[in-house]
Order: sequence, then structure tokens, then C-alpha cells
Amino acid sequence: MNFPLHRSSAPLAHLTPALWRRANRHLLAKAIAEFSHELLLAPQAVSRGEGWALYRLETPQSEYRFPARRLALDHWLIDAARIERRVGDAPAEPDALAFIVECRDLLGLSQDVLPVYLDEISSTLYGAAFKLQRERLPAPALALADYQALESGMTEGHPVFVANNGRIGFSDRDYAAWAPECGKATPIIWLAATKRLAEFSHVDGLDHARLMREELGEGTVARFEAVLAAQGLDPADYWFLPVHPWQWHHRLAMAFAADLAEARLVFLGQSEDLYAPQQSVRTLYNLSRPDRRYVKTALSILNMGFMRGLSPYYMSGTPAINQWLHALIHNDATLCACGFDILREEAAIGYRQPYYEAALAGNGPHKKQLAALWRESPASRLGPGERLMTMAALLHIDADGLALLPSLIYASGLSTEAWLRRYLEAYLRPLLHCFYQYDLVFMPHGENLILILDRHMPARVLMKDIAEEIGLVDRANAPPGAMERIYTHVPDELRTLWLLTDVFDCFFRFLAAILHEQGHFPETLFWAEVAGCVQRYQADTPHLADKFARYDLFAPTFTRSCLNRLQLANNRQMVNLADPSQGLQFHGTLENPIARFRPGAA
Repeated sequence: MNFPLHRSSAPLAHLTPALWRRANRHLLAKAIAEFSHELLLAPQAVSRGEGWALYRLETPQSEYRFPARRLALDHWLIDAARIERRVGDAPAEPDALAFIVECRDLLGLSQDVLPVYLDEISSTLYGAAFKLQRERLPAPALALADYQALESGMTEGHPVFVANNGRIGFSDRDYAAWAPECGKATPIIWLAATKRLAEFSHVDGLDHARLMREELGEGTVARFEAVLAAQGLDPADYWFLPVHPWQWHHRLAMAFAADLAEARLVFLGQSEDLYAPQQSVRTLYNLSRPDRRYVKTALSILNMGFMRGLSPYYMSGTPAINQWLHALIHNDATLCACGFDILREEAAIGYRQPYYEAALAGNGPHKKQLAALWRESPASRLGPGERLMTMAALLHIDADGLALLPSLIYASGLSTEAWLRRYLEAYLRPLLHCFYQYDLVFMPHGENLILILDRHMPARVLMKDIAEEIGLVDRANAPPGAMERIYTHVPDELRTLWLLTDVFDCFFRFLAAILHEQGHFPETLFWAEVAGCVQRYQADTPHLADKFARYDLFAPTFTRSCLNRLQLANNRQMVNLADPSQGLQFHGTLENPIARFRPGAA
């Protein structure tokens, strides 16, 4: 079997003036658009045309002029190729790093945050230039490609965050090996951890021995047990756990040297299977055996506002949370009718390093360096003729500016309205039901959803990243014991933001813009389809009428929640994960694009 490898022998071949300028223009357009959306910047219109207007933005050092279109939810569509910059009376090339420095006061960047944010912008530009340089499938071909080609073919990252590919801690070689866009296939590392300091948890019917047989095979299990026996150690005293190679080389081999010297941890060797990083860079997909589980590992790099470790405390309750949610979904007629399901995190392991445990209060990054979980593979969920696609692909735009979504809709043979209706029934309807029936919320952005397509049409969706990103907003529904941690206190007036911000503003806003610009489908029609999905769900569940009134998705406006402001304020720990609703950044309101479609409205 052949796997895609990083082709270039020159790791910096993409850092050319032409590619760097293109990357800068793209990121600058996004920065102006999203910072203006969050009311950090206020470009002024100087002339208007049909649909478009020419805007001017002044910073302390430069003046920028650019054409832009304003769409619903205060969305800015900016033509990156036509951005003009002047410094004094002279024209100057747009420069995203210079722009951040010029706007540091407008953006509220402190001296502590600014240097790291510049590092994140530099890394994002580095990755953008690489994606422009690497030969990639054009959007019409990528729309029809297989799952892993889509995973490595994505170019943007999170649509809202400007510094969305920071990955602080990766070297150029690490980037080539472990960035998903590089598509490299590599083995992972396995350790044995003493049961005295490691906790293994699992769903019913799965134990460590069975898991290892299924994930490693009998031969590799025997090889690892022989490594322990050769050192006079009893395999029965240890759990096996997978480790990201970056984490081993850059953190564990040194920081956990005492554990290795005292055989609390034992190096077992590399996997025989080859893995590829996913859009969630610390999640690894088994290329050799796609039927085997995903492996998610701790990865102590700074990316998009967090150190990407894994908490051993959270791992202990992860399988139980997944088992509880799986049972809830499969016992609910509405969710089953939608085909909605989750990829269960079936087992998890966390190692508690004794020195950090004794020295440090709280659950900080140093306590999240050695943990892993195993998540179901979606390969087993496919029927005849079906295929998988990350939902992030619906927002993909290729290097020539072509969007993937119109090509996907065209290939399906459906009208845009019919395709959207299928998509919304598969994606939005189950989210509505989880919220209104069970007070249950997720982080349902593009990378966290996998679409199952049947002849290029949405059939159903699979949700992943459950235990870290699930929330119950009503304590009365919280499961008992350790699983109660999924309860999060959210005031009534903010509860609909889980849908209005996370779905409408952070995903549909961009989807609507793509269809408006390239799909010959005006945004008003898009939002009418969204409203229609909500209306159909409410008509089908009249017993929830009181909650529909209490948490009104058709309200004229809603609070503007600003994600970039979070990162600009603290790019090492944006929010408290134990209580994510606290510390959010709210500024002004947004007009609700489905308000005009309220049932009964004239």
C-alpha cells in the first residue's frame, strides 16, 4: 500500500516572495474581516457600487483600501487581491505581521500576549505558504476525493480565528512530519505505564487486553510483553499507552526521565501501523488499518489559545460520558430518525507524574503531558456507496479561489435548496433536539463533524470530540458521579448562543457567503432554509413549545460573542475549560438572519 509522503527535500521551499505575498494578502483580508466583525476595527466606506463598497481603514502607520461586501451577521467579504496599502505617500506591500504590530493598541494586545501572537501569525503564514506551494487537488476534484485526501487537502483551519495554525513548538521538520496538510504517514510510539500511576477506563464490554489485541495484534502485544519481561518486569503490572512521537522526543524523554529510569514508564518501541494526523493535529488516523480506532494523544504545543495536552483526570471519565450519550442517542426516536450518532471514545488512559502531582495545584499543562484515548473509526458506519467527508470541507476554497461546496452540490444532481434541506435535517435538526429536549450542547464546528455522503448527498452526521466538548446546561439532567463535570452553568439569556454563535455565526455565516458568491444562491434563500429547518422541528415537537419560547431562536438580535478577542486577551489559556461560559467576550449584538422568518410573522 502506498501512502502520501512529504515530497520536498527542501523544507523551506515554500518561503518565496511570491507565495509569501499571497499568504499575507489572504491572512490580512481575513484579519480585517474578522476583527471588523468583532468590532475591533471600523473600516469606513468611501464609495459604493452595486453590492460592493470601497472601504478605508487607517492604522497609526498605514492606510488600507479594499473593496468589500457586507452580508448577514455582519460578515465581511474582502477581495484580498485588491487590498492596497500606503505608508505615508508611498504604496507598500500588505504585510500581516506589520498589520498586527500597527493595530496592537486597537486589538488590545498586551506586551505579554503580543510576542506569542506574532509567533502564531508567523506560523499561520508559514503553513499558508506551504499549502499554496504544494500541488493540491482543485476544489471540483477534491469534492469527490476520499476521506484522507480531504483531511490533508484542507487549507484554512478554523474559519473565525485569524491565528488558527500557530502550533507553537513545532520545528520546520516537525511541521513536515506532523501537520495534517503534509499528509505524511508515520508510526507512533508506545510506552508501558505502571498501574500504580496510570488509570485505564473503558466502556462496558471492552478491557485493556481486548483493546490491545484489536489495536496492535497478537504479535505486537507479545513483542511489547517481551520487552518488559527482558527487564525483569511483569507485564501484568503495566498498561500500554500510545504516545505522539513529537511528545516523546520534545517532552517525555527528558521531563519524565525519572519515571523512565525507575521503570514507572518503559519504552516499548514503535507501532507497526502507520498513522496520519487529522485536522485536529493531535488525533491520528490508522492508515494501515482504517477499521482500527483513532488515537488521540497529548501534544504539548500551543495552538489557538490552548496547550494541546490531555488531562488524565478528564480521561478517567471519558468512556463513561460517551457510553451515557450513546445510549441517550440510540433511545431517542428523533435522533435515530436523523441518523445522528457519535464516534465513541471507547477507552482512555492517563498517567499522573508524581513530581508534578505533588508540586502543582490545579490541572495545568504540566499535568496533561501523558494521556491518550481511543475513538471509534467511522469506516464501520458506511453503507454501500457511501463515503466520509469532514464538514470543514464545506467551507474549503482552493488556491484559485474556487469553493468546494458548489461542486459537491452539482455532483449530487440536486438543487441547492434540496441539498441544503438534506444537510440541515442531518446536522441542524439533531443539534436542536439535543438542546431543547435534553439541554445538551456540543462544539459543533466543521472539524468536529463527519458527514456521511450518499452519492454526494448528505445522509447523516457523526459527532466527535465528545467528552472534552460536551456540556449540559441544566444540572437536573447531569449524570451522577464523576460525569457531573459535563454540567456547565450558563445563564438563561445566553443559552441560545450555543446555537446562534457556534452554528450560525461560526459556521453558517461562511457557508452562506460561499453560496451567495459562488453558488448562485442568495444568502436570503440560505437563511430561509435554516429557518425552515427550525420551523419543521418545532412543529414536530409541540411538547417543547415552552422551551422554544424561553430560548427563542427567532429573536431579532443576539449577543455578539467574539472568539478572536478571547485569543487576543490570553493566547495561552483562552477560557477556563471547566467553566467555558465564564470569561467569554461579548461586544454588541448581531441581527438574527432568521428573525424575519418567525412562524406567524407577516
